[in-house]
Amino acid sequence: MAESPLIGVIGGGSCTNETASIATEVGELIARENAILICGGLGGVMEAACRGAKLGGGRTIGVLPGKLKSAANVFVDIAIPTDMGDARNIIIVRSADAVIALDGEFGTLSEMAFCLKFHTPLVSLNSWKIDPAIVHATSPEDAVRKALSLAQG
Repeated sequence: MAESPLIGVIGGGSCTNETASIATEVGELIARENAILICGGLGGVMEAACRGAKLGGGRTIGVLPGKLKSAANVFVDIAIPTDMGDARNIIIVRSADAVIALDGEFGTLSEMAFCLKFHTPLVSLNSWKIDPAIVHATSPEDAVRKALSLAQG
């Protein structure tokens, strides 16, 4: 059996209802493609994407900044507490086969920079436009399709 790709979803710890709706759709589409969603495991974009993955029957991993598994949002299947704060962003990026960035602020920007540094394929959907190496998407479907294609090499 082929190994399921790990698709990272990064974005703000809080977000608008519109962004949450987009993140939920992205998560659901990831699950329907039999990929596993990996994220920071907290609220905002992360929670919405995990909610979508669960709606799609998928699996989720949350790489948490603190010590407690209980800090994970309720849609995280596997909570990995790191007690590393923002340094956990590197774990997410290095673990993912491809990453989708949704909206977000400087934490998201740091994760995007790590994607570029470590050559992790990166798709941006309504997020930072900082480098020509970032693949831009126009919809949740487009973002997931491009991320899965990049994850397969």
